[in-house]
Amino acid sequence: MTTSILVINCGSSSIKFALYHKSDLKQPTLSAVAEKLGEEQPDIIYQGSINGQEMLPAHSGHREAMQTFIDQASEELSQLAGIGHRVVHGGERFHDSVLLNSETIAALKDISPLAPLHNPINLLGIELCAELFPGVAQTAVFDTSFHQTMDESVYLYGVPYAWYEEDGVRRYGFHGTSYRYITQQAAVLLNKPAKELNLLIAHLGNGCSACAVRNGLSVDTTMGLTPMEGLVMGTRCGDIDPGLIAHMMRSHDGSVEDIMKQLNRNSGLKGLSGKSNDMRTLLLAAKAGDQHAERAIRVFCFRTARQLAALSVSLPGIDAVVFTGGIGEHAGEIREKILANWPAMNFRLEDYPNRKNGKNTQGRISEVQSPLVMVIPTDEESMIATDTLALIP
Repeated sequence: MTTSILVINCGSSSIKFALYHKSDLKQPTLSAVAEKLGEEQPDIIYQGSINGQEMLPAHSGHREAMQTFIDQASEELSQLAGIGHRVVHGGERFHDSVLLNSETIAALKDISPLAPLHNPINLLGIELCAELFPGVAQTAVFDTSFHQTMDESVYLYGVPYAWYEEDGVRRYGFHGTSYRYITQQAAVLLNKPAKELNLLIAHLGNGCSACAVRNGLSVDTTMGLTPMEGLVMGTRCGDIDPGLIAHMMRSHDGSVEDIMKQLNRNSGLKGLSGKSNDMRTLLLAAKAGDQHAERAIRVFCFRTARQLAALSVSLPGIDAVVFTGGIGEHAGEIREKILANWPAMNFRLEDYPNRKNGKNTQGRISEVQSPLVMVIPTDEESMIATDTLALIP
């Protein structure tokens, strides 16, 4: 009897695995996180039916990490009913989660250039699972789906309209599965129907974005056609002048591919600091007096505050500012620095709840008299498992 749902969530430098019993899609029986992929000391940490840490060879990538997990958890994976994949970009083609088949996989390959750090990795996971688990149904749950409610005044760029009609050039938005989950959780914590909630949500990790949620629906977001737009991220540049690309090509006799690689893989926190894309590393370095790390943090926090303030234009009011994602959930110092860069709102954080990341305070980290600020841990895997179970035969 098939009893389990496996969720695979590939990020640009990590993979999250979660195995659920069909009867309980809130708590995985086994979870694992492979981190720092492509770096010197990648590893996988297991929790649940398997516990512990496994070091991977230096510079191991997504394929090696996925194969290691599957080998380690082969017994637990013997009763799979379905496999759900986080897929970053659904383009104009995919507005909802879908069952995967040869046609949908071919369409995903066509979309891959829109998310070069992610969709090819997502496809790798899909193809590897098809090899190792033949006959097991697979689904794709798209980061872009939640943002299909944005108005054209938000998603259209100021470029020839034919570019949108013929090439799908528009803002799509990402991290939608996370925003969908956070909106549902905020409704529970605030005891208010989601359809009445107005939220500003900052999903901060190696990839970063922010979203304005009005009456429970996405109405604005920072990422665009690709996951490069918006906030300064771990290795991605965020907002830049498009003329920068032509300038750097002329200055360095480089190709578009060369410049895009630099903007995707060697910019953001990594580029500004010259040291690391990992906020934990940069915070330690800044405390030790590293001015380059301090500069990267300062730019990151200011740009995030500026984008949150801009997104507030899309809301009639703000019920809460919510932080989530690896940095958003765990770095109280970063949350404090971001909000300090938005003085007009007069946010005041409570020191202890902020240091404890909102634990035991229903997510609240702000003072009672302050506009509400919350930390809500995201759970994209649970959302993907739920969609997968609903789609599989």
